[in-house]
Amino acid sequence: MLYYCDLFGVAVFAITGALMAGRKSMDLFGVAVIGLVTALGGGTVRDVILGHYPVAWIADETSILVAITAALGTVLWVRMTKPIHQFGLLVADAFGLAVFTAIGTGVALQAQAPLTTVVIMGVMTGVAGGVIRDVICNEIPLIFQQEIYASACMLGAMVQIALIHLNWSTDLAAVISMAVVFSVRMASLHWKWTLPRFHLLD
Repeated sequence: MLYYCDLFGVAVFAITGALMAGRKSMDLFGVAVIGLVTALGGGTVRDVILGHYPVAWIADETSILVAITAALGTVLWVRMTKPIHQFGLLVADAFGLAVFTAIGTGVALQAQAPLTTVVIMGVMTGVAGGVIRDVICNEIPLIFQQEIYASACMLGAMVQIALIHLNWSTDLAAVISMAVVFSVRMASLHWKWTLPRFHLLD
C-alpha cells in the first residue's frame, strides 16, 4: 500500500513542479526537469545523506516514469481542459507530503540513524523537493514562509517514532504518521493557521 501511495505522491509533486514551470514559461524540457526535481529531490537528498544506495529512483525506475508522465500530462491537461482546481491540488499535495514524510522517517529508522536525524530525514523527504524547485524557479521556498508545512512533517515524524518505540507495527505507525501530517496540513489551510513571522525593522 505504501509503495502505491508513494507513487501517487511522486505524481502529485511532479504536477506541482510542472505548474510552477508553467508559471515561469518554461519549455517542455524545463517542465520535465522541474517535475522530476520536485518529485524525487527529497528522497534523493535523504538517501545520499544516509548513504542509502542505490537511491530510490535508481533502484526502481517506475518513479521516474511516473514523474515524467505526470509532469508532461499536466501540460496536456491544462492546454486541453480547464486549469487544475487549486483546492484539489492542495489536498493531493498534503497527501503526498504525508506519504513522503512517513516513508522518509521509516527509511531513516531502518538505517538506525539518531532520532533527531530520523525526524530531519522525514521532514527533508517531504519538503526538500519543493525547496529545490522553488530555488531553481527563483521563489522563496514555501517552508520559509508562514505556512504550516514542514512543521506538520516534523510532528508526523515524531509521532511515528514514538509509536514504533511503543512496539506498534511499522506499517500502522506509518499510516498514523500520514494521518497526522495530512490532518495538520489540511487544518492549517482551513483555519489559516500560520507560524509567527519575523520582521526586522529598519
